Amino acid sequence: MVNISGFLLSYLKYGDNHAVLHCFTSENGYQSFFAKGIYSAKSKKKPYLFPLNLLNITVSNSKVKTNVKSISNIELISGFSEMMGVKSSSPLFFVADFLNNVLREEQKNPELFDAILKLQNEIFQNNITSYASFLFHFLIISGVSPLLKKGAYLNPETGIFGDEISHHLFDEQTSAIWKKFLTEDIYQIKLKRTDRNLFVDSLMVYFTYHFSEFRVPKSLEILRQVYE
Repeated sequence: MVNISGFLLSYLKYGDNHAVLHCFTSENGYQSFFAKGIYSAKSKKKPYLFPLNLLNITVSNSKVKTNVKSISNIELISGFSEMMGVKSSSPLFFVADFLNNVLREEQKNPELFDAILKLQNEIFQNNITSYASFLFHFLIISGVSPLLKKGAYLNPETGIFGDEISHHLFDEQTSAIWKKFLTEDIYQIKLKRTDRNLFVDSLMVYFTYHFSEFRVPKSLEILRQVYE
């Protein structure tokens, strides 16, 4: 048997009682697992299926190569609950949705795994800006964060600050927020709702330029509506 720890990013119900789980694991990066009977009446593991829950997954040490390994046991290491309110859980769904799209080919990445754990702790502490901070941290880990320069406007395509505006979302106000994240402790920065929305929208534009085939998560609109 092999034990694997991973953050749940998404899951798909299979048949009446089963599910396929997509996780980002500390051992192998992005992996998919088959959870047999997790929806059955006798199963007590269904509440574990909540975004960004950290799970301990046990699979058989089979020599047969497969993209979806069967789970023999699953336990919760740390995580959230279905009892959370919509306002508290919507950032979790958004970040999990985002990661499920951008990490499909991601291999083992201890720095990113620790960053998700940090985000989980910040959400536990009700840091309302933490999901935006995490998105920026993801850029740093990926090596595509902007270069800090004296210019007032960030160019999202080049990642360089300049003296002329290159994109309507990257005005002087929003570019100043980016500079704040480049120079301060990102999880200590608190943004008002309007600034947070502008910053996240600009982050989505930046990701579009620097990550091929990036698509803005549909859950962002739900998140936006919840906080209106």
